[in-house]
Amino acid sequence: MTDRSAEIAANLADVRARIDAACAKAGRDPADVRLLAVTKTFPVQDAATLVDLGVLDLAENREQEAGPKAEAMADLRPGAAVRWHMVGRLQRNKARSVLRWATQIQSVDSDRLVDALAKATTAALAAGERTAPLEVLLQASVDGDPERGGCPLEGLPALAERVIRSSDLRLRGIMAVAPLGMEPSAAFERLAGVAGSLRAEFPSAVELSCGMSNDLEQAIDYGSTCVRVGTALLGGRGLASP
Repeated sequence: MTDRSAEIAANLADVRARIDAACAKAGRDPADVRLLAVTKTFPVQDAATLVDLGVLDLAENREQEAGPKAEAMADLRPGAAVRWHMVGRLQRNKARSVLRWATQIQSVDSDRLVDALAKATTAALAAGERTAPLEVLLQASVDGDPERGGCPLEGLPALAERVIRSSDLRLRGIMAVAPLGMEPSAAFERLAGVAGSLRAEFPSAVELSCGMSNDLEQAIDYGSTCVRVGTALLGGRGLASP
């Protein structure tokens, strides 16, 4: 094991211990909280190390970086059941290309993006570029700030309705980031209420993706089923993918 692999393994053990402790405090089963490793700006070798350590859910923020990285991973770890997730803002003109590698997109926040993804997924399935429908999470804006992306909370039911009208999209839940200037616990409490209401109306929307390196404990306390962790696993940003 290289020094870098040992570092990542130690970091992963620390993150899993934090998740276990947060679940114990909240009276939850750690198996109900998925660890999504955010590998943006880091080389594919780091992502491959995480795969070797059993982390098969990986996330990227930019299609331009993710596509080549997913291809490289397929060569490095052929046969590994890696699930790639798009968690960054997505332009509609990138819909077709992102479908070549993404199992799930967690940043769907507008009617126009839903329509673009639905059209692109239908075309990709017909062309044999993918074999399964696209899983979708709605990105919720807790504070309604349009600069940060996300759908205002009151608009989520209508957006969810638009997703389920597509035969090739699968609504899985909602995703959000705690806004700057707001206590994470307050943001996650508000989000949990919205997620519960949405789940009652759309039973397939079972996933609540919130919580990152600095606030995953608070997110788990309010019901997060997926924590998106980058820095605590791989360190500060600055490395670039080849």
